[in-house]
Amino acid sequence: MLEQLTQLKEEALSKVSAAEDMKQLNEVRVAFLGKKGPITELSKGMGKLPADERPKMGALVNEVRAEVQQALDARKVELEEVAINEQLAKEAIDITLPGRPVKVGGAHPLTRVIEEIEDLFISMGYEVAEGPEVEKDYYNFEALNLPKGHPARDMQDTFYISEEILLRTHTSPVQARTMEAKKGESIKIICPGKVFRRDNDDATHSHQFTQIEGLVVGENIRMSDLKGTLDLFAKKMFGDDREIRLRPSFFPFTEPSVEMDISCFKCGGEGCNVCKHTGWIEILGAGMVHPNVLTMAGYDPKKVSGFAFGMGPERIAMLKYGVDDIRHFYTNDVRFLSQFHRVEE
Repeated sequence: MLEQLTQLKEEALSKVSAAEDMKQLNEVRVAFLGKKGPITELSKGMGKLPADERPKMGALVNEVRAEVQQALDARKVELEEVAINEQLAKEAIDITLPGRPVKVGGAHPLTRVIEEIEDLFISMGYEVAEGPEVEKDYYNFEALNLPKGHPARDMQDTFYISEEILLRTHTSPVQARTMEAKKGESIKIICPGKVFRRDNDDATHSHQFTQIEGLVVGENIRMSDLKGTLDLFAKKMFGDDREIRLRPSFFPFTEPSVEMDISCFKCGGEGCNVCKHTGWIEILGAGMVHPNVLTMAGYDPKKVSGFAFGMGPERIAMLKYGVDDIRHFYTNDVRFLSQFHRVEE
């Protein structure tokens, strides 16, 4: 029995060492240590031995079982390590390969222009003011020297919700609301936002667009202050070599009123298709705040004065980036919008 036990141990240890995977190793375990395995059978046959030999033989059987189990555990660790290394080798990442490009968005060209204008005027001490897009007729027209029946109302084809409620046609109501709220205090604001007019959409018109208007009210505000402000704006937006000119115009809420042109940035004033061969490009409207507007807002036009201006970011963006159709800004064509991601700064 001793010789048989020694032979079983050597055979078991040999097959444990030869096992190449976990399946083979488990088969060896079952074959030698299972319920029907030879080592287990030897343990069951201990009862046939003389009583004085049983303790010695039982200890040897347990010793062989322990050695085989220890060999099985050690081989299991080795095979698991080999399997892990093989898996890591298969799943290894070549860090020298170029990464997959990640498509990122960017600021919309209109947003870019609006933020650039806001930054400029904020640096000059202006505050950004906002107001409702669904507005009262009073703030959109009457408080701006446009009483009911005024012919200038026809210039702004309005979306009316009711007789007194409408979609604002400009951001001037924000100025009227601000003056009313300030109750005679000095004001220095710009008002960016969406506006709405009943218009046929084409290359230069849209039923919804954006405006940025500015308002300064205080003592001793003069036309020269307005001109200096607009000159600085033109140079910051279109280049230091830009010149401006102010032409007489008419707006019900300013008096006197002017249209501002800048010298053409493409031809330098010599005449081209951009400036329609005039050398000048119309940019915005402006003027001194009408005394009636100041009075309705609670200001004394004999003590204070002010200037206002209004511009369309779409027009400025079209000129700045060479866009020939305003509809490009609203159709969300990625091919168009992605062109501006390269000029993020």
